Amino acid sequence: MEELTLTTPAVLFSAISLIMLAYTNRFLAYTAVVRTLYDKYLLNKDATLIAQIQNIKKRLYLTRSMQILGISSLLLCVLTMFLIYIQQQTIAVWIFGIALLLLIASLSLLILEIQISVKAFEHHISDIEGK
Repeated sequence: MEELTLTTPAVLFSAISLIMLAYTNRFLAYTAVVRTLYDKYLLNKDATLIAQIQNIKKRLYLTRSMQILGISSLLLCVLTMFLIYIQQQTIAVWIFGIALLLLIASLSLLILEIQISVKAFEHHISDIEGK
């Protein structure tokens, strides 16, 4: 393996920043949906609303985990750059590897969250098609 330079972890900054922005937008959208569902639930204690709230709750927790893993990845990229700066190359390589694994985990949770979202939309579509 070639020597790890400061530019290698720095390249991930823009990618992780964009991913974090997307995660935050998802989180804010879900919180708005929760508030709307809560208001509807207060008016009508329908079982489908409870199922929707449980689905959104699961997606919120996944999004929170995605954010934590993404932030941790970014933090370890910064630590990697510091370790390279103080000439701790071996440790920097390991920390950068962990940062990449955290980013992979975050993106894997995104795939899972998208699958749950699609299932929720399929229920809505089937309700519309069935009527």
